[in-house]
Amino acid sequence: MAEAQLFISQDEFICLVCLDTLTDPVTIPCGHNFCLKCLTDYWDQSQVYSCAHCRHTFTTRPELKRNTLLNEVVKKLKKTTISPPSQNYAGPGDVECDFCTGKKFRAVKSCLTCMASYCQTHLQLHYEGDVWKGHKLVDPDRNLKEKLCEKHQKSLEIFCKTDEMCICLMCGMTEHDGHEKVELETEREEKEKHLGVTLSDIKRRLEEREKTLKEMRREMEEMKISVEREMGENKKSFTALIRCIVEANRKLTERIKEQEKREIEKTEGVMKQLEKEIEELKRREAELKELSEIKDHVHFLQTFSSRCVLPADEDSLSFTVTADFSFEGMRKELSDLTKSLEWISQGDIMTWTPSAHEAPVFTLQPPEPQSRDDFLKYFCPLTLDINIANRVLHLSEGNKKVTRERTEAKYPDNPDRFDYWPQVLCREALTGTRCYWEVECSGGELVIGVTYKGLSRKGKGRECSLGNNDKSWCLQWSLSQYFVCHNNKRTVISAPYSPRIGVYLDWPAGSLSFYSVSHTMTLLHRFNTSFTEPLYPGFYLDPHCSVIISHLTPCDH
Repeated sequence: MAEAQLFISQDEFICLVCLDTLTDPVTIPCGHNFCLKCLTDYWDQSQVYSCAHCRHTFTTRPELKRNTLLNEVVKKLKKTTISPPSQNYAGPGDVECDFCTGKKFRAVKSCLTCMASYCQTHLQLHYEGDVWKGHKLVDPDRNLKEKLCEKHQKSLEIFCKTDEMCICLMCGMTEHDGHEKVELETEREEKEKHLGVTLSDIKRRLEEREKTLKEMRREMEEMKISVEREMGENKKSFTALIRCIVEANRKLTERIKEQEKREIEKTEGVMKQLEKEIEELKRREAELKELSEIKDHVHFLQTFSSRCVLPADEDSLSFTVTADFSFEGMRKELSDLTKSLEWISQGDIMTWTPSAHEAPVFTLQPPEPQSRDDFLKYFCPLTLDINIANRVLHLSEGNKKVTRERTEAKYPDNPDRFDYWPQVLCREALTGTRCYWEVECSGGELVIGVTYKGLSRKGKGRECSLGNNDKSWCLQWSLSQYFVCHNNKRTVISAPYSPRIGVYLDWPAGSLSFYSVSHTMTLLHRFNTSFTEPLYPGFYLDPHCSVIISHLTPCDH
């Protein structure tokens, strides 16, 4: 029965310092009980000896002796008391109570004044004791040490706007004296405003990119459908083409064989006639030789007139065999067909129309674009490559715009980055097809061109500069006039300035054209060459210049 009473009265056996069951209990003159070690440590850290519960002060430090009777009661209490539920103990990821001994309980609050964390039991003093009531309690925080000044071990209570850092009051009066300082809450409010702006910008960019991604997926599906349709049509066309070629080959072979047969029959007839004539001439030759050997003059003269008369020559002597046997017209058409097929193999789009001849005649399709709408049929979207751009070039608007500024962008190191020339290339490789793009230009001097991937990127040499080597072709605007450059050769172009430039690349035909774009398309210059590698559009910019790659579609006007 006594043990039952002890279990019911267990609150009377709690140390008011550690808030745990008494260990080596002592009773001080005011009647309150504490652990011997807890009270000793408490008084060792203070110059005033007072009760930790009722705050009664003693003029001299009382001598502490263990309360033997109370110690026995506590021992029996520990044997009969049920342990707290295991779920109150701190687990992985929980903040532990700083005042629990042995297995620690989970903290329910952290005190920014004490810089310690408390379980539910040890937290009671902050609610009951007057000295703790002004302390600032927050949700459990495992990073309390980060909230202490490393130098003064004081709480970080103010923010120095000059140095952009949290400091304690001592720091504010010493090394940060004279700096602009505000309360943490005030700076938090200001930073949250910036945070809101940043979050709004992120949300906007996220929506834009999700919209772009959705649009690209839609376009990709349309492209796949278009590709399947074109592949089917191309298969039909090439099947018909192959059938036409096979038929042309069969007919040509038949015609050659028929001609050969006619020539052979005709020649064999003439040859038989010649053989008969040869036989007759040999016979006459023998007779005449025999006549020449006759000694009798009378007989010789009587026989001569009948034997020396020769038959007339036949037409076979003028007959000639056709040695140069050919179909010149057919061979020319076959040559045209071969060239057309070579163009197709290079990626050009061609069509054929049957003629009155046995071989098909091929013609290039479509013709050179004339109007802006014609050019827009070959529009290709381009994106600037941030991994190649010189650090003085700043990209924006989804890597569609490039501006040269005085400050360098913090781009990561890349072996393909231009380290001297203020240039940037596009990511897209253009090859085997027709492409068209437009750019909006502003500033004093800039270059628009294309280059092979092998253009050098490191150093000040001309082998790195657009237009000054055999790997690149470009249009340059400088000193209020246009130039075209290739392989270090510069040519002046007489034309008024236009902020919008169109570039048309016909890779299979080997032509690169630059146009001034307004209400009409004005050709500035056309390079004619034979491209051997994929081409990458690129730009060079002087200070305060910018280039925007226009976002066009075939429907734009």
